[in-house]
Amino acid sequence: MNKAKETLAENRSKFVFKEGKLSSFSKESNFSASYKVYQDGLAGIYYHVGKVDDGEGFRKAKENLVRERPYPFELETGKRSRDKREKVMNDQELRAAAENCVKYLNETYPKFRCEVNFAGMEYDRRTENDLGMDYQVKDYAVGVSVMYKHEDSKNISDGGFSFNMRDFDEAQFRRIADDYLGKYETMLEIPEEIILDVTYYGFTGFFSNHLDGEELARGTSLLTGKVGEKLFADDFTLAHVVSDEEAWFNPFWDGDGCVPENDEIVLIENGVIKTGYADKKTAKKYNVKHTGPAYHDFTDVPGPGGLSLKIKRSGKTVKELLDGRVCVVPIDYTSSGFNEKGEYTMVIQNSMLFDGEKVLGRLPEFKISTNIFDLFGKDFIGVSSDQPIYYDKQLLVKVNKV
Repeated sequence: MNKAKETLAENRSKFVFKEGKLSSFSKESNFSASYKVYQDGLAGIYYHVGKVDDGEGFRKAKENLVRERPYPFELETGKRSRDKREKVMNDQELRAAAENCVKYLNETYPKFRCEVNFAGMEYDRRTENDLGMDYQVKDYAVGVSVMYKHEDSKNISDGGFSFNMRDFDEAQFRRIADDYLGKYETMLEIPEEIILDVTYYGFTGFFSNHLDGEELARGTSLLTGKVGEKLFADDFTLAHVVSDEEAWFNPFWDGDGCVPENDEIVLIENGVIKTGYADKKTAKKYNVKHTGPAYHDFTDVPGPGGLSLKIKRSGKTVKELLDGRVCVVPIDYTSSGFNEKGEYTMVIQNSMLFDGEKVLGRLPEFKISTNIFDLFGKDFIGVSSDQPIYYDKQLLVKVNKV
């Protein structure tokens, strides 16, 4: 019989300001543990919220072997730790920074009513087993979100922005606020050529579903039978990446305890589909290559998922990628998501026009459409090396105005 233990500790302090005044403060400290025992191809699992003696945790996990969760795989080994904490702010420091930022909004943009959230989040995750595995990650960041409404607007909200920062910088907050609020009252015409400037997370979810090894094997993926084919742009490369550099509150090991070679699994390279992904269970069931990742599950055995998808950066700034053009930054929008054919629509109620360095003004409502193969094929421009507007990676793509 083998044993494994997973723990997750999270501490969060949150300040909420409404119309320039402190509205609420909350503080949470959460700890959870998952005890797992493995015997004769089965797993017994006991999940506990709060502290519990290890002996008691493993005893209850062993009792749960009768539930017959099949897991006929050997446990992994390895030792590694990652600590991405830069500056952990105490509650007094966090409140002072938040009040300075709220004061800036009140004084610089008095025509806006804002709800501002400042949350300091500390994270500590660890997995150990009796074969020698000991993996741990620690992280801390300040998460900021701002929802705003202009005094002349009849909407409940006119937009918002959010970002995370490990070493909080008030000057960066002011720059982002200036981008979103500074040219709000300048209304411009919608350009003929629509280039979207977005964070790419909402688009990469398509690949999480359609490169799933089970979906590929069952023929329910749009990409079934397409491995080895070139379907996307020459400079489009997509990978599951868990490197220290790319980490944000995520472990480098997966639910099976596996760490990808060089911390990444390349799924699409220069437009060519290289592979789907499969956890141990999916690989055995469908006789496909095991690549990982598997998602972490404190209450059950792992399954397929847990991807941390990244698009390879272009090495060019947003300004350089635009090459004299302008782009649209959606603020308030409704997305259809990708349908079964890979088609996508977005109704953009509120957006900004951006030249790569400065915001030019605001745009009226309009609708766009695209599909996954054009989006990352002929219409793919690239992911920038810099992070204006969002304080995050930015994807530039052409889309069709409807």
